[in-house]
Amino acid sequence: MKSKKKMFQVGCAIIVKEKKILIAQRLPGTYLAGYWEFPGGKCEQNETLEDCLRREVMEELGVQVEPREKVASMMHDYPERTLELFFVICDWVAGSPQRKECFDFKWVRPRELHNFLFPKADKEIIQRLIQKERYYLRTGYIF
Repeated sequence: MKSKKKMFQVGCAIIVKEKKILIAQRLPGTYLAGYWEFPGGKCEQNETLEDCLRREVMEELGVQVEPREKVASMMHDYPERTLELFFVICDWVAGSPQRKECFDFKWVRPRELHNFLFPKADKEIIQRLIQKERYYLRTGYIF
């Protein structure tokens, strides 16, 4: 009998400040070490997506954020787990990023995201952010 894969809900913060997005690099020795990602993590039991994002970003980077708008959700299967990813635009509120639970971090423009190695699960949202950057810069809606 085949065992059922674990399923996790994951909040991914697209943190916006001064027309740039904050990305973080995963620690050595962790799953997908060295890959870049949108900060966030697994939602705890009975935790809202917004509270998860606030907690995870503070734990990883020491930055306070305010979730604003969910822009995408998708499922992604890994060999040992299935992730339900929620990508949320978050406003930077306070704090300077620190390497608390990440190897490195960078503020980048959306068009620069393709220069970094991200997990396959993030590819679609990265394409959307790059394709719509001009629109967002022109209108000021997100970037």
